[in-house]
Amino acid sequence: MRKTQPSAAKPIVQEPFARKTDGKKKSPPLFKLRDQGSLLFLVTSGLIMTYCYWWYQGGLRGDFIEIDRAVPLQARYQVDVNRANWPEMIQLPGLGKVLAGRILANRQENGPFRQLEDLTRVSGIGPKTLERIRPYLLPIPKDTDWAALEERNTGALQ
Repeated sequence: MRKTQPSAAKPIVQEPFARKTDGKKKSPPLFKLRDQGSLLFLVTSGLIMTYCYWWYQGGLRGDFIEIDRAVPLQARYQVDVNRANWPEMIQLPGLGKVLAGRILANRQENGPFRQLEDLTRVSGIGPKTLERIRPYLLPIPKDTDWAALEERNTGALQ
């Protein structure tokens, strides 16, 4: 009898970096290797230029934001003392609720003011107060027909 040696099975050797194929095709890369190098160069250059601009504009000093400021607009608030209501009068500097009420009461009792100096007939308004509020008062026309104006105002209210 012949002795047969058991056949030695060949061991399966796996390569450490062997590619597994599932039968699917591998999709090509989005960028070729040559294009990836160019893209890396462009992105790096852009980041370096952005950093240089930031540093040139002030960087860590914190003063790189420059805001152009326009000169603030000043609104002129002027009131016609012969037509103003109570809410308009109390907006004048130095006039409170009480003094505005006195001006309106005086205007109803004695008629419209013919000139700005007539405001001194109101109790509580002297020359100093008048000078303080004068820039906020519209000038009173000198040639006003007050009787016709009063008639027109009373007719408009009816």
